[in-house]
Amino acid sequence: MSKEYKNFVMSKVKSGTEIASNMSPDEAHLIHMAMGVAGEAGELLDCIKKHTMYKKPLDLDNLIEELGDLEFYMEGIRYAVGIPREATIVANLTKLTKRYPKRYTNKDAQERADKQ
Repeated sequence: MSKEYKNFVMSKVKSGTEIASNMSPDEAHLIHMAMGVAGEAGELLDCIKKHTMYKKPLDLDNLIEELGDLEFYMEGIRYAVGIPREATIVANLTKLTKRYPKRYTNKDAQERADKQ
């Protein structure tokens, strides 16, 4: 079954050659920035994990470094598509104010009033 599944997958995926030949430099930049966000989010999570799960002192220097790295990649995305940081903050404030009119509740999180 594993060989059959491998063949199935390989018959469905887009080749790296096709991806690269159809990707513009701007798209490559966006992918790079998004991969950076994902990688740095993992590093941030690891920092928090060590503190909460392993009961190590919170490494504030590392926490600040990872938050800064996330800011770097997010700014790279915002700049590439012409969205000022303030616009993302305003959009987030608007969304969360609608979703949580008073404060966070599980009910409000599940109902997601901002999506209706």
